[in-house]
Amino acid sequence: MFLLDEIAMSKLDDVINELVKFRDERDWSQFHDSKNLALAISIEAAELNELYLWKNSIEEIETVDRDRLSEELADVLAFSLLLAEKNNLDVVEILQKKIKKNASKYPVNKARGTAKKYSEL
Repeated sequence: MFLLDEIAMSKLDDVINELVKFRDERDWSQFHDSKNLALAISIEAAELNELYLWKNSIEEIETVDRDRLSEELADVLAFSLLLAEKNNLDVVEILQKKIKKNASKYPVNKARGTAKKYSEL
């Protein structure tokens, strides 16, 4: 299981605080209920997926415009962090819990080198 050091944790907290400040300065909290934040994540993820639409070769896939990739990924992450903050979820804690759960669902000896779902291993 990965552990973030104090500096990384502090940076993550700083980013979340910046997002909340940005939101609050614009009085957007009224629009940021859990449903709308979840929808925003989905919409931004679709925009991220659009970068890869119709690309087939590894070269095409791995050379998408990095600025657009950064923008769309940042949007997905920002709304994800805001949804976690809205629901008082500790991002690091929920990620570590999910990694642990996935480790038991996908043991190395069965999952290594395969993209099969855990129920097919």
